[in-house]
Amino acid sequence: MHLYRQLYEFAASAGALEGYVYDRKDPDMRALEIWVSNLKAAYALLTQDALDPLQPSVDQTLGRASQSLVLSLGEKHDLVMKLRSMVKGELPASPDDFQKQKWFQR
Repeated sequence: MHLYRQLYEFAASAGALEGYVYDRKDPDMRALEIWVSNLKAAYALLTQDALDPLQPSVDQTLGRASQSLVLSLGEKHDLVMKLRSMVKGELPASPDDFQKQKWFQR
């Protein structure tokens, strides 16, 4: 698969996951297990060169998703740990932590 498509598919899935788990008390656990496993597999396929510029955004998106899941599943749940394994920087303080500004450059 072309790198740009891989990046798009990974980012779209990560963003959709963040939206799905945000403020949700009873997520579909089977769907989440598959979703998170697919994200982890997709993340593993990305080269370090591709990940380096994306990692801060991955940290924010998957960090907020993991913080949402902590509220319903707990800090040590396997899904939380899988998501956090893809976070390399600082975790957002909460699911509502949108402190980092997105930037766009031509």
